[in-house]
Amino acid sequence: MRLNRGNDRTILTAILSRIAMDAASITINHVRLDENGRYSETVDSGLNSCLNISANKDQTGRALRYDMFLSVLDEGVIALVPVDVDADVQTGEESIESMRVGKVKEWYPDDVRLELYNDRTGQREELTLPKSRVALIENPFYAVMNEPNGTIQRLVRKLNLMDVIDEQVGSGKLDLIIQLPYVVKSETRKQQALERRKEVEDQLAGSKYGVAYTDSTEHITQLNRSLENNLLKSVEYLTNMAHSQLGITPEIMNGTADDKVMTNYENRTIEPLVAAAVDEMRRKFLTKEQREEDRESILFFRDPFKLAPVSMVAEMADKFTRNEIMTSNEFRQVIGMKPSKDPKADELRNSNISASKEEITAQNQTITNGREAVERSIANQNG
Repeated sequence: MRLNRGNDRTILTAILSRIAMDAASITINHVRLDENGRYSETVDSGLNSCLNISANKDQTGRALRYDMFLSVLDEGVIALVPVDVDADVQTGEESIESMRVGKVKEWYPDDVRLELYNDRTGQREELTLPKSRVALIENPFYAVMNEPNGTIQRLVRKLNLMDVIDEQVGSGKLDLIIQLPYVVKSETRKQQALERRKEVEDQLAGSKYGVAYTDSTEHITQLNRSLENNLLKSVEYLTNMAHSQLGITPEIMNGTADDKVMTNYENRTIEPLVAAAVDEMRRKFLTKEQREEDRESILFFRDPFKLAPVSMVAEMADKFTRNEIMTSNEFRQVIGMKPSKDPKADELRNSNISASKEEITAQNQTITNGREAVERSIANQNG
């Protein structure tokens, strides 16, 4: 990934990389819903494979998501293009086998001109595709980050000005004014002044330690002092404003933010960005029949246990299993443990409450029926 020249080499690179990295950590799946519109199962499709396993011959699923989010933050709008599509002639169904992120070059009423990397030739090429075939993802923070008069662009221009001033200060110039003991008005005096200036320059350039001599009647004034202006204050003001408008704090950047700050950051910054991409992919990559008849959709899932410290894991495990939200094996997978082979570990029930008489009777009846079925099977084999 290469950012635009205006965003490169500034603090904006770190901000964009942090947001894109956090957004890419959220899982996006091609799923099937139940009759109530709830998540039922993950569909084993080419689209799901591109988003999670292998997007193309160069990128994994997570690398594609990072490329997509970083590009949309930098460009303002990007295109997610299906490159290899396997079409079934009989059924008319299409399976996306590979995807890439393209740069939007020009807009038309029904089409869009894109710049896309061709992995067959190794060159970036321009092509025109229908808008209905590509996912056009727009940055939800476009007014703040990508508008010419937005806060981020103003900050970038201020930082570029500071770079120019720093280069001038560090260029090695002395910025001296030599006051000669005579009036420089005639051409002869001007020529003498130019020769005197060149003589001092030659002395400084040819000296090992940069030492020169002057006459006792000459006065030298040095100007390379620190430049006093409001540029640094403007940069600090715009930086704080950019952080507040994007929902980012210094604690998020250096990794010391608590769970409340991170939750606010994920809800106000990460969720709108990921939702914009998921909504556009659901609209373009799933047909109306898939959405309505097959109840297919594209959803994103955020791990709620990432921000939980170790001290809260035991309490969360107790609450989730006691309230019959997760089974023991499901929670064991969350903390990276192997599932237990105990059948009770897969039961969605409160282990702190003893089984009722009806449940015990039902379990005993199930055991009895199973024993009788085994006995009949053995009798049939012997008979």
